[in-house]
Amino acid sequence: MALSQRLQIRQSQALVMTPQLMQAIKLLQLSNLDLVAYVEAELERNPLLDRGAESEPAAAVEAAAEGQPPDQPSTNGETWNGSGTEASTNTAEERSDSGADDVPPEDAEPGRPRTSELPAGYSEWARVGSGGRDDGDYNLEAFVSAETTLADWLREQLALAVADAPRRMIGQYLIDLVDEAGYLSADFAAIAEKLGTSVKEVEAVLGILQSFDPPGICARDLAECLTLQLKERDRFDPAMQALIARLDLVAKRDFAALKKICGVGNEDLADMIAEIRRLNPKPGLAFGSVTVQPIVPDVFVRPGPDNGWIVELNSDTLPKVLVNQSYYAEVSATARRDAEKSYLADCLQSATWLVRALDQRARTILKVANEIVRQQDGFFAHGVEHLRPLNLKTVAEAIGMHESTVSRVTANKYMATTRGIFELKYFFTSAIAAAHGGEAHSAEAVRHRIKQLIDAETAADVLSDDTIVEKLREAGIDIARRTVAKYREAMRIPSSVQRRREKHAAAVT
Repeated sequence: MALSQRLQIRQSQALVMTPQLMQAIKLLQLSNLDLVAYVEAELERNPLLDRGAESEPAAAVEAAAEGQPPDQPSTNGETWNGSGTEASTNTAEERSDSGADDVPPEDAEPGRPRTSELPAGYSEWARVGSGGRDDGDYNLEAFVSAETTLADWLREQLALAVADAPRRMIGQYLIDLVDEAGYLSADFAAIAEKLGTSVKEVEAVLGILQSFDPPGICARDLAECLTLQLKERDRFDPAMQALIARLDLVAKRDFAALKKICGVGNEDLADMIAEIRRLNPKPGLAFGSVTVQPIVPDVFVRPGPDNGWIVELNSDTLPKVLVNQSYYAEVSATARRDAEKSYLADCLQSATWLVRALDQRARTILKVANEIVRQQDGFFAHGVEHLRPLNLKTVAEAIGMHESTVSRVTANKYMATTRGIFELKYFFTSAIAAAHGGEAHSAEAVRHRIKQLIDAETAADVLSDDTIVEKLREAGIDIARRTVAKYREAMRIPSSVQRRREKHAAAVT
């Protein structure tokens, strides 16, 4: 067969991912914090975008003064209008007049004396007393003492305890490696090579750091941390040393082996374990650390009339931006070059797309949340035991969307309910078959049932995994023993042998 070249025309259909579509998909899976950061970056980049929320506080105050609630999104998913798509109506004259109210501080208050009328020496005192600042923006709250961190506390003690410059440098380096719990995990050989010193010298500086307050700081493991605290209390005798060396048996509650290793009786062993419990396994947490950002729910669910549920978006997590059409008209009228006109057109297109994308994102989240609430109505009414098996395909088919869209919407989104705050993905659980051919059970509901059975057991009747399987099958849940063990370990519940030891130990003490 001879090879030849020829031209052919074919007609086909393909999905083209435009940059706008790719960014819209990206917006769906962003959390509310990431979305705010993204919108802030767009506001800095695009001059045609206005922050629509700036005028809302004043409107809310006026509405409160008149006894009217501020405007809120509708709780009906079909009528909610998103983050606002109308353009800003500020005219050019209003924009220019807004700066007319900016007057000097002396003229803002008629009764305030001017600088020339102040007593002699007052202005100099103000400059000295304000740290060299003579403006009106000086903030006295800047003098409020900051929270002392663990590293700062250790550096203060290092400056007093070590006068030798090389050792102080080694100490500074080791302090930087201490984690927030107060532990130091590092390769001393690598540290010595990097600092140009010996391992013995690094260990000597570590010994100095371990004598600092709080006791147990700069330990390399839990055993060393407890040892340092016991030495501080003068309680590190040979029996306690043997006990610290076998913390694994303490965790397993194997008191028979511990009595043999330590050479003590029941009463002495109980006192030693009580002494260990009074120690602090993470001494560094007593100092300031990074503030944990609380979870801000994206959706609120509350009981409604007729035993229904009202689903509404959290308006505080929805960035509100507007397209300033009047500013675009003003600037485009003065544009002469093609590059300027092209830039303005791109900015207008990008701003319009962002407003529509935010509106569509909010509508999609509300639609998915409504369907989740409809599917999991039993959970909201009666608790986790009535959680139904649910997958992305079921929700996607119900609302007419693709599974990937539902997956992106449920990522990093949270729902505040009367039973707590849950991630949207929490409501999607696998199904476990019923024992007698009935309706399938949710995996999360089965885990909750296993925890209930274990919490209700007594020291004389500790349930093994096989016994739990039998009880679940009696309740109509067909589950294997390995699945029960997997769920139990995922909930960090020890085995039946260890639970029996813990209950007997609690009964003795």
